[in-house]
Amino acid sequence: MAKREERIVTHISNFRKVKRIPDIIKIFDKIQQKIPAKLMMVGDGPEKAKAEQLCRKLGIEDKVIFFGNSNEIDQILAYSDLFLLPSETESFGLAALEAMAWSVPVISSNSGGLPEVNFDGISGYLSDVGDVKSMAENALRILSDDETLAQFKEKALSVAQQFDIKNILPLYEELYHKAINNSK
Repeated sequence: MAKREERIVTHISNFRKVKRIPDIIKIFDKIQQKIPAKLMMVGDGPEKAKAEQLCRKLGIEDKVIFFGNSNEIDQILAYSDLFLLPSETESFGLAALEAMAWSVPVISSNSGGLPEVNFDGISGYLSDVGDVKSMAENALRILSDDETLAQFKEKALSVAQQFDIKNILPLYEELYHKAINNSK
């Protein structure tokens, strides 16, 4: 259970190598050395046991909660202050977008489709794949004071709303109409 002054950092995935689970643990370790925090790890997969082992090795097992798979993602994100997604690649970044829809800023890698949803310095920060130091520094930039965190939360929600079906569907319809008209 988190204390009132603790920041809640979250990661949700299928715990595969591409998600760079050890990076998440290392980023969180650097965060919790500077500010009170807990890490919620949601999901299951082949890298989970190694992640639990790394937490024990770093001595932070009491600050990391492994939930396993959950159907209550919305309730978990509702309590989150920051979402970590340092993946090697993501085709789109749906997990990041879902977090942002719950006003949770995102620290992610600058790879695949992540820069299309996580806007650097606005909804969170982007760093090179494997740059744990930069990701931790950016996380601390967001989490260190309430005012900055509130601003990033507001901007994360605003960016996520750009992807609302009411905004996206007309763009797809226009694209299809152009394709049909060009094929005639």
